[in-house]
Order: sequence, then structure tokens, then C-alpha cells
Amino acid sequence: MMWQDLVFLAGSALSIVFLAPTVRDATAKVPLGSSVPSMTIGAIYACTYATMGMTFSAAGSLGVATMWSLIVSYRAPVDRTGPTNALYFARNTLVRGYRTATSLYGTEQQSHANHEPSGD
Repeated sequence: MMWQDLVFLAGSALSIVFLAPTVRDATAKVPLGSSVPSMTIGAIYACTYATMGMTFSAAGSLGVATMWSLIVSYRAPVDRTGPTNALYFARNTLVRGYRTATSLYGTEQQSHANHEPSGD
């Protein structure tokens, strides 16, 4: 075991302690734009640590990802609860990105249409 493994575990343990009040507070509302990326990063770190043989760090990061997944599921400012909130966030993000891309493309097409061809 490397000493760094214990340091990362300690950091994860502190994160879990600091996230616990949010999970317990039924009135807490954490935006999905903050909680879903944090949950995803925690899961990615857990997988990364596991592939590096840092078992304690992986377990700690998995604990952090679990806490964030509980926040995503039950403390989001939406009417529904459960893990479908992460899918709701992903879908809305893709839709907003598509609308932004199409509006930019549409604006570009309109700006080209408004210019008269050069008289070479």
C-alpha cells in the first residue's frame, strides 16, 4: 500500500462527512448542473484508482460518488426523485446543446444570405 492511497482515502472521507448534511436535509435543493458532474467525476476517479491498484482510494471515491448520486436522486430542484434525474439532466443538456448549435448555424446561414454577392 502506498501512503498516497491513505491520503486520498482521507480526502474522500472528509468529502463524505461534508456531504452528509445535504443528504439528510429534506429541504436542500442542489442543482443537477453541480451534482451530476460531481457524481460522474467521483465514479471516474473510483475506476481510475482501482486500475492503479489503489483500493482504499477507489473505495473512498466510490463513497463520494454514492453520496453525490443520493443528492442527484433526492435533493434536485425537480418534482421527481430517483436516479432518473441524472438521465433528465443528460437529456436536457443535449437538447440545449443541440438548440445552441442549430441557432448558431441558422444565424450563420442568415448572415450569408443577407450579403450581396461581390461584383468581380
